[in-house]
Amino acid sequence: MSSPQPVHAWDEPEGIAPRGTLVLLPGRGEHGGVYERFGRRIAADGYRVRALPDPSPTPETVTDQAAKLLRDETLPGPRVLAGSDTGALYAAWLAARGTPGLDALILAGLPTAPHALPATPDWEAELDQRTACPTHRGRLASDDAFRRGALTDTAAADLPALEGIAVPVLALHGADDTVSPLPAAGRAYRALPGVELVSLAGTRHDALNDVTHRTAAATIVLFLERLRLSPGLAPIAVREDLV
Repeated sequence: MSSPQPVHAWDEPEGIAPRGTLVLLPGRGEHGGVYERFGRRIAADGYRVRALPDPSPTPETVTDQAAKLLRDETLPGPRVLAGSDTGALYAAWLAARGTPGLDALILAGLPTAPHALPATPDWEAELDQRTACPTHRGRLASDDAFRRGALTDTAAADLPALEGIAVPVLALHGADDTVSPLPAAGRAYRALPGVELVSLAGTRHDALNDVTHRTAAATIVLFLERLRLSPGLAPIAVREDLV
């Protein structure tokens, strides 16, 4: 069996009681470190974040790591599994098989087709499909550990039977995603009763690391706060109609 892969970790600020744990599976070509901005923001609100490597090259090793973290009772609950791009496929697969310790699921940029770019993509074209955020584009362009051209890889995991997922699900998807267009993602999510699908305006495929990254993180924190109160996700912030 392959050896465990490195895990990037961000914890709650000193003196703050932890409120839960988010385990993150990145997408094609990524690694946990490219989610540093996201991880720090979620951790600042009291949630521990553990970001694993891209599961596509070694799916058994990385999904085993994720399952182990979800079972780890030293990590505060609720324990939530998140995935981006093909990481979302593997996260959904773990949820569909009833992985112990999993309290909820967050899926970002769920792929609905094997790939969208040509076999020899232009780097600028890949960046354009991934994100419009200048900070994240700069991060990817200067990151030697990031694997360019990975969006042309066939999504190694098939879309699991979503109807087999029994935990609460939040889905985030870019309204301008051309790798996995929002209408196709919406059709896939119809198989999952109770899913909360949130589209992000002006956002491309990397829904957690695009120009709306603050809104994506805030949406996730609100979901986590509701989950802490009840698996039924009762509303906390309610817009009242004035009469």
